[in-house]
Amino acid sequence: MVARIWAGTDIGKTHHHCVALDSEGRRLLSRRVLDDEPELLTLLSEVLALDEDVVWAVDVADGMAALWINVLLNHGQHLVYIPGLAVNRASAGYRGMGKTDAKDATVIADQARMRRDLAVIRPDDEQAIELRILTSRRADLTADRTRRTNRLRHQLVGIFPALERVLDLGNSGPLILLSGYQTPAALRRTGRRRLESWLRNRSVRSADLLAQAAVEAAERQHTAVPGEKIIAQVIHTLAKEVMSLNEQISEIDKLIAARFREHDLAELITSMPGIGPLLGAEFLAATAGDMSRYGSADRLASFAGVAPVPRDSGNVSGNLHRPRRYHRGLQRVFYTSALISIRSCEESRRFYERKRAEGKRHIQAVLALARRRVNVLWALIRDGRCYQAELQVATAA
Repeated sequence: MVARIWAGTDIGKTHHHCVALDSEGRRLLSRRVLDDEPELLTLLSEVLALDEDVVWAVDVADGMAALWINVLLNHGQHLVYIPGLAVNRASAGYRGMGKTDAKDATVIADQARMRRDLAVIRPDDEQAIELRILTSRRADLTADRTRRTNRLRHQLVGIFPALERVLDLGNSGPLILLSGYQTPAALRRTGRRRLESWLRNRSVRSADLLAQAAVEAAERQHTAVPGEKIIAQVIHTLAKEVMSLNEQISEIDKLIAARFREHDLAELITSMPGIGPLLGAEFLAATAGDMSRYGSADRLASFAGVAPVPRDSGNVSGNLHRPRRYHRGLQRVFYTSALISIRSCEESRRFYERKRAEGKRHIQAVLALARRRVNVLWALIRDGRCYQAELQVATAA
């Protein structure tokens, strides 16, 4: 597109600031606008009145920018994205030491005017948007569960360290146990047989082993710690909260799997060893399954953070590091699936072992495998075919 105007928008929670520049970098318009559809439509008409050939740029690609982005896309506008970190660093090269919304919007517009490597924002299909929302919600729930589990461990080790050592709080059985018993004295009074029966009535697996381990831990501690009673109540509450979060995560996993299987690329993506419905949904949430956005497998690998970048200086060369800017969710997809494929796929295991034999550390070998898998998945989506072992060999060659 040959543009004659570049309009940059500094995104805010309640208001945005838009600046329009001409081909010489002269400011044609600078306006603060409420994040409200009538106001945004007025701004759009004002900019288009200056010239119809406009390239729009934003520094936020979702969330509080969603309404403005969809207004632009629904009116057929060309929209690019420049990360906030890039805007922050670029602004140091502009006149003035202060920071204002107007200056940031000017930097966004000017960077869009000068650069040709910015990502183009395109409308996503409804399925990709739903998967993005669901996977984001799952990430929030998982983070909440991790925080509460860590708090639970911290409280438990404060009054009953012997029990904390023998419990795996990643399983439901120990959580059920802590919802009913939190102190050594309570476990000793109950005894192993009654505790085992109590656990069995709540459908706990290996109730006999868990009851035995808990009572043995109680027999090793006869000292009551100050504040034990109130801490026990906190442990009871935290255990219930973690159990509730486990149920919510289980429900959203079912919803994600159902939405993912409805996507046209679902069968193709899950044909790759190591990628199931959850990782496949996260891949679609990050890319929408549209490989044309990246141009090549190399750009997708860079976006996913599995392609090392050089950091040379002077006589130092060949110094490769992980890129500083990449999509962490997409990196998790390729890295985690690579780990799983080492156990489930003979070709992946041989590749990993070869890299280890070359002297690479574990993480380096897994990242090398993840980088290779980007090429394979790219080829699968490009050709519209499911994974075959010989395809991976041919792609690597």
